[in-house]
Amino acid sequence: MKTGLVHIYTGEGKGKTTSAVGLAARAAGQGFKVLFVQFFKEDSSPSGEKEFFKNSNYNIELVRSNCRHPIFTKGNTDLSFVKKSVQDTYELARKKANEGGVDLLVLDEIMSAINGGWIAESDLIDFLNNRPPHLEVVLTGRNAPFELVKIADYVTEMLKIKHPYDHGTPARKGIEF
Repeated sequence: MKTGLVHIYTGEGKGKTTSAVGLAARAAGQGFKVLFVQFFKEDSSPSGEKEFFKNSNYNIELVRSNCRHPIFTKGNTDLSFVKKSVQDTYELARKKANEGGVDLLVLDEIMSAINGGWIAESDLIDFLNNRPPHLEVVLTGRNAPFELVKIADYVTEMLKIKHPYDHGTPARKGIEF
């Protein structure tokens, strides 16, 4: 690709990470090098996409921030650890993307990092405006800030109409994780 574009998958509905995984699989299947970065996902947490990427013969590198979002830990979180982990993961992603050799960069749950104040929105906008010209970037997470939506080329909002979680069904292996 000569010109990489910016995608946003946002909204309250299910499917943001799933869509990003699908695009990563499609890109890798066409010979692209993919860097898939997940914020707020621990290395030890079960995940279908983690297993898929790990066992894939395609050129997909998975990086995880190895911390959980405080919303899922009921306040039992060292916020300084979360901040350092998220910022270090983001800087690693920027470095790898700017070194070249990456065709598709997925920043999964980056909106949570922005909205939580762990990454400055202006830093992400600066990165997007100065990234290698061919680099395609996917940003996922709820509540995409307006300024990011303005500069994106694709914006898809996942609208939740109904979800089993609302009626007590927990996340299911292979479907939600």
